Amino acid sequence: MFSAPIWVSPFRPFYLLGAAYGPALILLWLGAYVELPVLPRLVYGLELWHGHEMVFGFSAAIISGVLLTALPSWAGTPEIRHGRLALLVALWLAGRIAVWLAPVLPPALVGVADSALFLVMTVMVAPALFRVENKLYLATLPILLGLFLGNAIFHYGAVQGVVELSRVGVNFAIYTIVLLYILKGGILTPIFTGNRLRETGRRVSSDFSKLVETLAVASVLAFILTGLGDTPKGWRAAAALFAFAIHLWRMVRWRGWLVLDTPLLWTMHLGYLWLVLAFLLRGAADLGVVPEQAWLHAFTVGALGPMMISLMSRVALRHTGRPMVLPRGMLVGCWAMLAATVLRVAVSLFSLDYGVLFLSGLLWATSFLIYLVLFGAYLLAPSLPRQPLPEVR
Repeated sequence: MFSAPIWVSPFRPFYLLGAAYGPALILLWLGAYVELPVLPRLVYGLELWHGHEMVFGFSAAIISGVLLTALPSWAGTPEIRHGRLALLVALWLAGRIAVWLAPVLPPALVGVADSALFLVMTVMVAPALFRVENKLYLATLPILLGLFLGNAIFHYGAVQGVVELSRVGVNFAIYTIVLLYILKGGILTPIFTGNRLRETGRRVSSDFSKLVETLAVASVLAFILTGLGDTPKGWRAAAALFAFAIHLWRMVRWRGWLVLDTPLLWTMHLGYLWLVLAFLLRGAADLGVVPEQAWLHAFTVGALGPMMISLMSRVALRHTGRPMVLPRGMLVGCWAMLAATVLRVAVSLFSLDYGVLFLSGLLWATSFLIYLVLFGAYLLAPSLPRQPLPEVR
């Protein structure tokens, strides 16, 4: 029953779902933003609905595909496939259905249905992770539990009718994704970059620094704790600016300018650059210089977008046996994502009109729709024999 190619690897169904659901959400949100009757009655309000579904709907699908595919490759854990994979996909779908039917369902039932995915995923991967020799991979578990807890807080706020508590839940999940980003994206980006430089005959020395990596994690933990807690603005700004300086230093050490000829890589560096700018913007916001929303969109659109597109493309090509060459059309999607980010952050900074916001959302949706068109058939079809040491471009 679950022997079809789509149930062989987690990235297949989750990338398909995420690449389809994300653009649909954005287009519906843009319509509802100008009060077009495109959405049913929302029990959470438009802002919270948008934040929740972009995090626990769209992003949750992509994150699930990335993590569940990466762990077998990097940690050596058994791959979740067939019936167990179908169960996780069913839980994601159940959450989406419950949220859309929230106006007619008991709030507690919606919360249970929508919060189950990451809890069940944690239960599935934990036993294998505890057996892995490299205990650093155990960091995956607090990430998954953090996403579960953020969603549980959101729905508890909905049950209690406390909007601010639901907002805390979304923010908690976003900060959890920031931590995941610097742990995964901040490791994969320099590894893939170093591999590419060696493959093309450019000598590179190991730039790993335990001090830099320790400071990178510590700075983000300080960034998160000050962001979530009732912390004085001065301390929040100091933590954000410290994270900005450390992660700028970290990124420069990777020498991303050497792989500008490799779209699969420069998109990862571009995403990380937007993360660094997000730290700077939150520091500026805490000092009263820019609006609070600017850093949030620099991260959710600018940092997550290019990194998602790059990893989704790399995984789909590599794990389906295709040459590691980014399709030309997907490069158009990468530039569309960059333009979407610039426009979205500009809207936050300068309160630009709806036309700019609409264009930003349309460009963002276009990027993922291009992915869906170019890679959808790969995700549904059987894999080809894997290419040995493919060229990355």
